Amino acid sequence: MKRSEINQAIKAMERMIEKVGFSLPPFCHFTPKDWADKNQEYDEIRDNLLGWDVTDYGKGDFNKIGFSLITLRNGNLKNKKYTKTYAEKLLYLEESQYSPMHFHWNKMEDIIHRGGGNVLIRVYNSTKDGALDKVNPVKVHCDGREREVPAGSQVKLTPGESITVYPYMYHDFEIEKGTGPVLLGEVSMCNDDEHDNRFYDEMGRFPKIEEDEAPYRLLCTEYPNAN
Repeated sequence: MKRSEINQAIKAMERMIEKVGFSLPPFCHFTPKDWADKNQEYDEIRDNLLGWDVTDYGKGDFNKIGFSLITLRNGNLKNKKYTKTYAEKLLYLEESQYSPMHFHWNKMEDIIHRGGGNVLIRVYNSTKDGALDKVNPVKVHCDGREREVPAGSQVKLTPGESITVYPYMYHDFEIEKGTGPVLLGEVSMCNDDEHDNRFYDEMGRFPKIEEDEAPYRLLCTEYPNAN
């Protein structure tokens, strides 16, 4: 991705967050210059990859495959210094964007519609060898209601609604056409994006960046070491 695309995506997400009325923690507003003098008191942000994250999954077509997100809080399964067992994110998708089919081996999460258009989440169970189970129905939990839906069904969430995604439950995201961009929340067990995503089709997680302009915000993988 070009840095200019990343900057534009972050600014678009900021506008959506402001429109919905969600307040971000202070570190989400740090500029690259601000980060230059942040010392060890901010290591939790560095070590646990809190902050901005924009991905095109290595496909080079962010407007079609990709989205923007912020990790607001997280523990760390590799570092006993951090004892949080939970995580929280915000996710932002434009109407044209798609987040590909995947599951998590360990993480259980609630995907919460915070505002905007309608999001469609397609669900499958996983077979033992990691394929899509296209036969057996999927047990779905949405805001205290349990039901079964046929494999491959799209569960629609409108503002305020949520779905619980269990380990080994394949899911993707897209926006119902004509309803506009969506801001989602994610409340989950401790998050490990480097090792706990099983994509149905092989793809990357973090983008390769072409530096065509200065960064507006640093991504969670770009923080300088503490002074």
